[in-house]
Amino acid sequence: MKINWYPGHMFKANKELAKLMQQIDVVIEVLDARMPAASANPMLEGMRSKHHKPCVHVLNKADLADPKATAAWINYFNSKPGSAALINGKDQLLSVENLLWQCQRLVGQEQRKYNAVICGIPNVGKSTLMNQIAGRKLAKTGNEPAVTKAQQRIKLNDQWYLFDTPGVLWPKLEDQDAAHRLACAGAIRNTAIVFEDVAFYAAEFLLRDFPDSLKNRYGMDTLPDDAEQFMTELAGKRGCRGRYGGVDWHKVSEILLHDYREGKLGRLTLEPAPPPIVHKAKEPDDSPEPIDSPEPSNEEESPNT
Repeated sequence: MKINWYPGHMFKANKELAKLMQQIDVVIEVLDARMPAASANPMLEGMRSKHHKPCVHVLNKADLADPKATAAWINYFNSKPGSAALINGKDQLLSVENLLWQCQRLVGQEQRKYNAVICGIPNVGKSTLMNQIAGRKLAKTGNEPAVTKAQQRIKLNDQWYLFDTPGVLWPKLEDQDAAHRLACAGAIRNTAIVFEDVAFYAAEFLLRDFPDSLKNRYGMDTLPDDAEQFMTELAGKRGCRGRYGGVDWHKVSEILLHDYREGKLGRLTLEPAPPPIVHKAKEPDDSPEPIDSPEPSNEEESPNT
């Protein structure tokens, strides 16, 4: 099944964000540290580029991701021009001071008032982070995506104001591998996906890339060769049986996806970071010095005379 989820409130939110971008100084994009590429909104990238806005990338849920992989992603984002990256997780909470220091570094030290906007896909933890850096509950939070439905603006200090925006996706999820990763992480509402399809996708990449995590979590000495056999064995271990003794595919799918989303399979990062961008040093210009044009004689008339 092809995954796509773009309800009307997301269309409206994207239009409002595009208008808001004109008065914004810095964009704060909240990403899932387990999948920074899949959780980056390409529409936001286009809006930022159009208006030349710098960006602070916050790798959220870092406590669920591989620390080495997260460090590589931080290096990559920090190597991009007009970009900075920070970590947030249960074991390393991001402070408002650290966030604003990075924002200020990107815009310079001019003493004036600034506006930032915090953006992210649904269920990436943006509202929780918003409450965290504000030091009080401002936004509703929940395990289901699309909890925040409207913009709000808060004062962080005497210089910085922050706009909160609803979590949004983009109209067409053309990369279906990325779409399935988003579905595994809970960024797409459960009613918009087929649990069994997403769980089988998860089983395939977990068998391929993280076999030890499955062995440790489910007490399997050896793993089956394919996703269907694995899900069948997991169903037997967890008592996921239907009325006539067959496999309850929905129930076993819920177990696997819940364990992944809650980090019970370990700290897993699904996407390797690109290498940092190397900025070439400006080579000396060996061309001859330009010859200055002779100054016009005072006796020459001006063309406008």
